[in-house]
Amino acid sequence: MSRVFEPFPATHAARSFARTWWGKAWVGAVEDVSLDSKQLRRGRAYARRGHVGAILVEPGRVVATVRDASLEEFRAAVSVEQLTDAQWDRFGDEVAAKSGHLLALLDGEMPAELVESAAAADVPLLPTFGDLEPECDCDAWEIPCVHAAALAYQVSWLLDTDPFVLMLLRGRGEDALVGRLRTRVAEPTDDDWRGDDAAEAYAREPAPLPRWEFAPAYQRGEDVPPGPGIDPDAMRRLVASAAARAADLLASPG
Repeated sequence: MSRVFEPFPATHAARSFARTWWGKAWVGAVEDVSLDSKQLRRGRAYARRGHVGAILVEPGRVVATVRDASLEEFRAAVSVEQLTDAQWDRFGDEVAAKSGHLLALLDGEMPAELVESAAAADVPLLPTFGDLEPECDCDAWEIPCVHAAALAYQVSWLLDTDPFVLMLLRGRGEDALVGRLRTRVAEPTDDDWRGDDAAEAYAREPAPLPRWEFAPAYQRGEDVPPGPGIDPDAMRRLVASAAARAADLLASPG
């Protein structure tokens, strides 16, 4: 369960990092642990100049080969803790709580409301201070080194366009996660099966009856005229017809 992204081409423009709020959260987590802003500046320059090779994203970490100014290559990685099965179940509950959450994810968006509610349920999607662990096989002592910083900055570009990159880093691939989330969204909740409680239903204030626009306009206390009587001649004809029909039935052989 992994994804490989082609190298970003070099750009001479001062391309910014992390245009989305969740991408900025990633960059913030990278920069918060750095004690050397020089390494970060060099890492941004390496990222813009295309010094980072193909990026491998797998559960728990992202890996790439990064070239330095002398074209020497180093293997850099950034690791993050994976979510547990129980945390993924709680994340599914948060997605199912609002149908628009899944649609937003499929549309390449990361709803802030979803991230906040997930965090409240102890499901940290976005990394914060100390959550990211940069690694590199160079001999630099800085954390992150220029190579790991360059990789981390390019990952923010991936996150900007595809929030499922973050989900994969946290331990779930897109296909499996979306399939499970679709099932959770479609599942009826306990409230759906329960229906209305009888006590609650009877305790509700009755809704007003609709106005009958064709009701006679009588005032309160006014005598209401009696309804139309029965026509005696018509009644006699009905009785006579019924009696004749009954006599015919009795006279008919079994």
